[in-house]
Amino acid sequence: MPEKALPMRNIIVNGLKQTPLEEQRFEIIERKGLGHPDTICDSIMNEVSVRLSKEYLERFGAVMHHNIDKALLVAGEVETRFGGGVVKNPMRLIFGDRATYKVGEVEIPIEEIAIQTAKEWIRKNLRFVDPDEHVTYQVEIKPGSTALTDIFKRGGRTLGANDTSAAVGWAPLTKTEKAVLNLEKYLNSEEFKRRFPESGEDVKVMGLRDGDKLDLTVSMAFVDRFFEDEKQYFEKKAEVLEEINRFVKEKYEFEEINVQLNTLDTAGRGVDGIYLTVLGTSADGADSGQIGRGNRINGLISLNRPQCSEAAAGKNPVSHVGKIYNLLTHKIANEIYEQVDGLKEVYVWILGKIGQPIDQPAIATVQVITAPGTTIKSLKKSIERIVDFELENIDKFCMDLAYGRIPIC
Repeated sequence: MPEKALPMRNIIVNGLKQTPLEEQRFEIIERKGLGHPDTICDSIMNEVSVRLSKEYLERFGAVMHHNIDKALLVAGEVETRFGGGVVKNPMRLIFGDRATYKVGEVEIPIEEIAIQTAKEWIRKNLRFVDPDEHVTYQVEIKPGSTALTDIFKRGGRTLGANDTSAAVGWAPLTKTEKAVLNLEKYLNSEEFKRRFPESGEDVKVMGLRDGDKLDLTVSMAFVDRFFEDEKQYFEKKAEVLEEINRFVKEKYEFEEINVQLNTLDTAGRGVDGIYLTVLGTSADGADSGQIGRGNRINGLISLNRPQCSEAAAGKNPVSHVGKIYNLLTHKIANEIYEQVDGLKEVYVWILGKIGQPIDQPAIATVQVITAPGTTIKSLKKSIERIVDFELENIDKFCMDLAYGRIPIC
């Protein structure tokens, strides 16, 4: 990274007097998988934002005002049966919130883009859901307010923030966070689905580390068409549990690992006593989903960590700091941890004020836990330069968000 004089950005670096999470007594980590109703909302609405951003860039050379960060997936109604159930009422996906419908005389087909994007995402990611038959769509995306849309008319390399919002990111992930994250990814991988096609995409993993003992509770929506009776379900469940144990114990070293799968199951109660779905997601007939209730932008719900209150999914990628800083803080934290020696843990906080250029936040604070023998003074300039470099190049980061190059859940 080239040496240069720092501009007048309010960057603060200080030490954090606490035990790194990896060394604390316990952790609680959750990940909601690909087919969880909340993850479906986050994923689809962010993809709508990406599609709109590309449309705006192609037509006008710039991303126009939009925030597609309100959504509700209303659960449908099904009747599960051994051998295959039926969908009695489809799910309903409700889109909000604001977008630019017209620039000059050019109109943008917002409703068409939103619905088409949702259908494409569903076809790609949910094997048993027919987006034409099993989902209905309600588009409630309205034009933006004049005060917020005017920010986009002012131009410049970076826009003003369209909200007063703060975010926090951290690095590195702990062993427990990695185990929870990668287990769900494996359970929804092509390899796993080839071996266990009866496993649905709606998977949730809850991890509890107590000392060096890891307890994992996995919820997996099985698909009813693959089972002739309750006995076959429990046999297949045992095979899946064995595979989960194999994966975790081969990848991660803990003093003890205990895994439980679908703990509500009760033998002798038929379809009422086991976790069966018709379409591989609980949204088909049990649980609704909402944007912002799922994973944070690094794919985890880490209860021991500080959290950002903003839902990043669907917000516009060039002025909404609730999205930009949410992802940028994690990027900066990782850059600092990887580039600066002598650090055990890094936390990055950024506060943006409405109307203030996004590359000039009100404050950017870095808190670090140092290794023994390392002083903050020796690291301060290196850390400041990394923060400054990322803020100076935030326009490139925003374009990566606009084109969907950075995952958000």
